[in-house]
Amino acid sequence: MKKTTVALALLVPAAFIAGSYLSGSGQSAPAYQPDVSYGASGTANQKKSVINATAPGAVHQVKPGQLIMDAVKAANPGDMIQVWPGDYTETVYIDKDNIRLSGVIIEGKRPRLFGDGHLNDAILYSGNNIVVENFLITKYKGNGIMGQAGNNFEIRNNIIEDTGVYGIFPQLGDNGIVEHNVISGIEDAAIYIGMSDHIHVANNEVFDSVAGIEIENSRHAVVENNFVHNNTGGILAFVTPGLPIKDTVDVIIRNNWVSNNNTKNFGAPGSTVAGIPAGTGILIMAADKVVVEDNLIIGNKTAGIIVTDHQNAPNTTLDPESDPYPDEVMILNNLMYNNGYDTIPEAKVLLATELKQGNPDIVRVGDTKNSCINNPQQYITVGVGSWPACGFTNTDNVVSYLLDTPAAPRSVDPKDKGKYAYLGICTGCHAYTGRLIGPPVQVIQSLYLDDPQGLANYIANPVKKREDFPAMPKQDYLDEETRLAVAEYMLSVTK
Repeated sequence: MKKTTVALALLVPAAFIAGSYLSGSGQSAPAYQPDVSYGASGTANQKKSVINATAPGAVHQVKPGQLIMDAVKAANPGDMIQVWPGDYTETVYIDKDNIRLSGVIIEGKRPRLFGDGHLNDAILYSGNNIVVENFLITKYKGNGIMGQAGNNFEIRNNIIEDTGVYGIFPQLGDNGIVEHNVISGIEDAAIYIGMSDHIHVANNEVFDSVAGIEIENSRHAVVENNFVHNNTGGILAFVTPGLPIKDTVDVIIRNNWVSNNNTKNFGAPGSTVAGIPAGTGILIMAADKVVVEDNLIIGNKTAGIIVTDHQNAPNTTLDPESDPYPDEVMILNNLMYNNGYDTIPEAKVLLATELKQGNPDIVRVGDTKNSCINNPQQYITVGVGSWPACGFTNTDNVVSYLLDTPAAPRSVDPKDKGKYAYLGICTGCHAYTGRLIGPPVQVIQSLYLDDPQGLANYIANPVKKREDFPAMPKQDYLDEETRLAVAEYMLSVTK
């Protein structure tokens, strides 16, 4: 892990003080009013936990030489599983509710989940009310920690290195916290929030990955106080066409340090993130109601902030049910320096059309409606000259979008087993049209339309067939009934 934490502690407060200076006192400006009901009380939630306190259950201790999965099988809802420092080469799958998986840290040593370069996933959970904390996770091929349609989750204080496609990946979850994690060396996104609602991503360090933090087809998320550096793209809020959830709405990106995200793109060729130009600080693509506030954005060679629609974004296939335009983007005061110093030719052309010179801090391409920017004279911009000033200077009244009370546990009717497995697992890599990570669902349907059992068998034991796609991870932790159900559902979907 790079020695950046001390520097972060020293420099980020200075950046935020500068941001406060630039924006003035903010006392007379009206507060931001998000168009969302984010709690039963109607006020911003200040809780540090999304899981109700209950009477403690049993504690299961796991020590080197034992299997974490044996403890998961023995645990009942409400129990804690404590894992002692040592190496554990396994995949942990939690399909029960109310389980706390907690590493024990002794003299700085953590339990290490070690994929040994051949296991696909470290921790998968489909239960509700799940906590995963204090692990070192490394050398997996698929994911570090993946949520599969579980509500109310807390993923904190983990170190994740070189775990393949995603580091932390909650998919189709409601009401979750991702905080105080350090993640690096990820081929897609270090933190990927997929098709989820009411999310808080805070105080993480993400680096040396293709995407640092990605809010994709998700709603009501706050991304704050993160150190995002040396990725290809820093923080992304966007809509991927072809997924069942069609929009990204209400995202606040504030008080982050976004620096030197100039790493050469090593994403899977043809995938969405493979189209991100190296040197992108913050990218907003087709997402609505995104606030960018009080961030320190420095040293990103293409641009500090890029706002684009689907038509002008590479590696995207238009979805007729998805609005391709980023509307109501709100850029408040941010401290931006030394961005755009080696920008892409397209940005240079846009600058020339506005008779501007210099290195772009902010680039907008494509259509947008009702967007705004405060104090644009602080930056070198292109495409935002017609944007008015925003009617507010800060989002201080929104502490988080977490729910006042935990989300109802997601209960899957047996007849919907295939649907939720598809939404919670398959759509992380397969859009209906266009390429995400694996081939589009339409292509899979053309291959297996009359053979759901053949697809179910492939899900359990996939074989790499195409050089231009990464190998698919095994999903053999799913039972035969679920594999057949998800195969049948995948072959029946039409969008």
